[in-house]
Amino acid sequence: MATSSDEMKTKPSWRRFRDGDQSWSSLTQKIFVQDTSHKCPTYVHKTPPCQGSCPSGEDIRGWLAIVRQQEKPPVGVDWQEYAFRRSTEANPFPSLMGRVCPAPCQDGCNRNELEDYVGINAVEQFIGDTAIEKGYGFEAGPDTGRRVAIIGGGPAGLAAAYQLRRRGHACTIFEANEGLGGMFRYGIPGYRVPRDKLDAEIGRILAMGQVDCRFNTRVGVDVQIADLERDFDAVLWAIGCQAGRGLPVEGWDETPNCVSGVAFLKAFNEGRMKVTAEKVVCVGGGDTSIDVVSVARRLGHITKTGQKDLPETVIRDGYVAHDAATAAAAEGAQVTLTSLFTRDKMTAAEHEVSDALQEGVTILDGVMPVALIRDERGRATGLKVADCQMVDGRPMPVEGTERVLEADLVVAAIGQGGDLTGLEALDNGRGLINADKFFQVPDRPGHFVAGDIIRPHLLTTAIGQAWIAVESIDEYLKQAEHKRRPKVDVHHFDLLAKMAEAEVAPEWFSVADRGDLRGTSAGNWAIHNYEDRSAAEVIPHDELFLGHFGHHPRNLRKEEVPSAEEVLGHFKERVIGLTEAEAIDEAKRCMSCGMCFECDNCVIFCPQTAVFRVAKDKRTTGRYVDTDYNKCIGCHICADVCPTGYIKMGLGE
Repeated sequence: MATSSDEMKTKPSWRRFRDGDQSWSSLTQKIFVQDTSHKCPTYVHKTPPCQGSCPSGEDIRGWLAIVRQQEKPPVGVDWQEYAFRRSTEANPFPSLMGRVCPAPCQDGCNRNELEDYVGINAVEQFIGDTAIEKGYGFEAGPDTGRRVAIIGGGPAGLAAAYQLRRRGHACTIFEANEGLGGMFRYGIPGYRVPRDKLDAEIGRILAMGQVDCRFNTRVGVDVQIADLERDFDAVLWAIGCQAGRGLPVEGWDETPNCVSGVAFLKAFNEGRMKVTAEKVVCVGGGDTSIDVVSVARRLGHITKTGQKDLPETVIRDGYVAHDAATAAAAEGAQVTLTSLFTRDKMTAAEHEVSDALQEGVTILDGVMPVALIRDERGRATGLKVADCQMVDGRPMPVEGTERVLEADLVVAAIGQGGDLTGLEALDNGRGLINADKFFQVPDRPGHFVAGDIIRPHLLTTAIGQAWIAVESIDEYLKQAEHKRRPKVDVHHFDLLAKMAEAEVAPEWFSVADRGDLRGTSAGNWAIHNYEDRSAAEVIPHDELFLGHFGHHPRNLRKEEVPSAEEVLGHFKERVIGLTEAEAIDEAKRCMSCGMCFECDNCVIFCPQTAVFRVAKDKRTTGRYVDTDYNKCIGCHICADVCPTGYIKMGLGE
């Protein structure tokens, strides 16, 4: 029979067997397979690698299932709101994080084994933007009468405030700046984090009530630790790392036009710095350095400058600002980014690096700073660099490769540290605060910590730490023993809770009323043939039947990236979100690793009709199919054809 034209046009994705592989290669294998008839299918829930890779601990598979229309919302709730509720169990910033998170979840996605990862960030942005458009809000839990001090109003502090209010605890945020947001507001440009979206997602947390804010207040200077211990039931340190590290070259601290990337971006994001220098050299290689060079290209420079017009004057003095008319005279700036590492090893997201190149940034990779070149006034006129090689994990210059990069402004974006002025008692000797596995400050009862002040990392990491810290605070306030954290410490799908939501939960069982009926599966008193291993196991790709999945191209978000000629003054948002239809289609690419997504393969291929669909009035996510063990012969076909790895052969062992 000839192959149909439709089949010939279909791009194959993966095959379990090659042509001719229809029999076992050895008699031993054949005998052992024939001897497995005592095994029957059971349904085993495992964590997908996207969730296992998510520092915030989001139930990614869960909200993708909702967006794809597979998991149904409760009566009276639309699917957009239901997806938002599931997403924000872990992370209250879907609109922001959908834009700026570097997405380790996508690196871990099992669909990478077929073609390309699921665009998790893109769908999350759709969920967040839709929630803002529709005005979805958060609800606080019943008031407990307890109040927690949160030091720092950045991602960790705000996420903690949200989680505390869900548990009914009031909180007061002490913020050193004039506004909330931390690195969201002061570290990331508005064309990456639109300020209307930032304000909306912060406002949703404040609208929960009993979230007081004290701005322009530095704990350790304006307020003492003893005051917090007297006035609050617990303290969460989420002060972040706002102090940038300088380059390890002689004269850095004394050179006026050498600044940190953190300070550079703060001056821009506060609206004070409106132009930069003619020749800017930034040393980095991470996301912060990309933001620095992209901002520098957009700002440009002015030819005639007085002392007050110099960018470093604005950056170093938090009260000085450029005149708004200054930007009108701006011309393009020459901007160079240097990195110790080659481009493929730079920590910045690949697409951000590509965008910077398109915008006219020169990138020199595999080089290291060697010395500052300064004039008689002590200002930097250049940065001497050299090719570098790693020797015992340390960068070493390659002799004979030195050259000078001319510079009017040198920016160091090589890392950040904490500012513990007045808080020296908390300093672990590295400018950071120690934390135990429950995010408590060791030997300080009632003090907890989250975010970059533990160790500078990703925004999503700070948000995830805040969730765990709040669980520890809640247990502390209730004088309860801390629960052991699971091996896979994320928000997991809860089948019993889902069945209760769908009003198909098992009936209450009382031994006194019914007698001891253990061992029977006839009554609806428990979830039978189901095992939850999600807290201990992440499901790998080789447990899936990848042959089920056809080629399905990723729905790419459109980007408006200016060219080198267009970049000056271009501050429009770069990322254009997916439409509803695109978001649904992208969610359908999810392979639902470790959880049934109702494909019917097991029902169709079971030769004994032992596997059957659960009755519609008893059906819900994770309970779509069941097995009649009186019919099952243990042939394991259902497990072989299960795309998601949800069916395992083992019952009866």
